[in-house]
Amino acid sequence: MEAAVDFSMWALFARATLTVKLVMIMLIVASFWAWSVIIQKHIMYRKARREAARFDRAFWSGEPLDKLFEEIGPEPSGRSARVFAAGMVEWQRSHRQDGGLIANATSRIDRSMDVAIAKEADELQHGLPILATVGSTAPFVGLFGTVWGIMNAFIEIAAQQNTNLAVVAPGIAEALLATGLGLLAAIPAVIFYNKLSADSDRIIAGYEAFADEFATILSRQLDA
Repeated sequence: MEAAVDFSMWALFARATLTVKLVMIMLIVASFWAWSVIIQKHIMYRKARREAARFDRAFWSGEPLDKLFEEIGPEPSGRSARVFAAGMVEWQRSHRQDGGLIANATSRIDRSMDVAIAKEADELQHGLPILATVGSTAPFVGLFGTVWGIMNAFIEIAAQQNTNLAVVAPGIAEALLATGLGLLAAIPAVIFYNKLSADSDRIIAGYEAFADEFATILSRQLDA
């Protein structure tokens, strides 16, 4: 009686050809890479939302803006606070020694906050293209491994001149494992890319809304 063929994941990997093994390793590494980005961004966005909520409470508490700026300093740790600090630094620089304001102060304050928001957006969105790349390429990489594995399986069948299922099944199972790993890497990457992109857009929109409100407050002070 022939020994039973081992169809465990490790056995399928061990029996695969070198090319298919390399494809599987690439997909496993891509999956871990994608999950590391997902976890990192989840922690970063949760922290950014907490910082924004905390800063909003301080900003709208009625405390004078100059005093709030003295408390957080020109280089605060929070993202919302950094946008505020960028505007306040330019606001202070726009004052002449006699207490008046330099011309076009409002536009310079707006640009300073826009630059600060752009920097925060770059940091928040850094790494998301990795998820997009994994999500779009992993299925095709896995498919390549499957095609290569099935090709070698048919070559082995032709060499043995035996179409028995016991001969065909192991090679095809090894090849299909590559497709499974490709989908395993791609599906979470695509799902979380969409979710994290939406989360990032909402956070950045919050910074932009705050910058508009802050600019309005400064405009009122200028008019006064």
